[in-house]
Amino acid sequence: MKFLVFTDLHQKASVIDKINEMIGRSGAEFAVCLGDVTDFGSGQDAADILSKIKTKVYAIPGNCDSLDFPESIADVAVDMHGNAAEVGGYRLVGLGGSNITIFGTPFELEEDDLYDGLDGISEEGMILMTHAPSFGILDQIPSGQSVGSPAIHDIVDRYHPILAMSGHIHEAFGTVVSNGTTFLNPGPAKDGRMAIVTIEDGKVAVEMIGPTDH
Repeated sequence: MKFLVFTDLHQKASVIDKINEMIGRSGAEFAVCLGDVTDFGSGQDAADILSKIKTKVYAIPGNCDSLDFPESIADVAVDMHGNAAEVGGYRLVGLGGSNITIFGTPFELEEDDLYDGLDGISEEGMILMTHAPSFGILDQIPSGQSVGSPAIHDIVDRYHPILAMSGHIHEAFGTVVSNGTTFLNPGPAKDGRMAIVTIEDGKVAVEMIGPTDH
């Protein structure tokens, strides 16, 4: 199973051409969008952007997306906010929005809501897609402070996903493997960053794509 992962597009629609190019070149079977499709735009704005991606898209909102994102995109993408789906024999589990920030952005959730939103749909060995990262992993802002979600960290500790994907923290892109989970932040798509993920026999391989890769 091979798929493309992107996040934090922030309404830079010109990047869709690169996303489509990479989907075609890699042979990705679908795409995963981890939120912030818009930059405080409407749900319809998000739907218009996602409709231009030339494959099936599984999507969650980010904290800069509007609260009507889930229902707005339902005709052009698979709404994964608080939902689960079967892909390639694996359970894909999603929850969008972020933990509380200092910025008061539109789509923020309390830690209890993040935990409860995931706990009821999670299972051992799943593939996890969230906008906010797990606390302490790929979540450091330039000051060095960790701003990820303790609730998402708890979900990871409980269910041991083989892959935990997040965005939100633009500077903290990369991969980390810890306790059998591969953590991935592909970096902000607005800067031309994304990733190709291949999963075979429960093993995860990630190819990071940077701004100069074509």
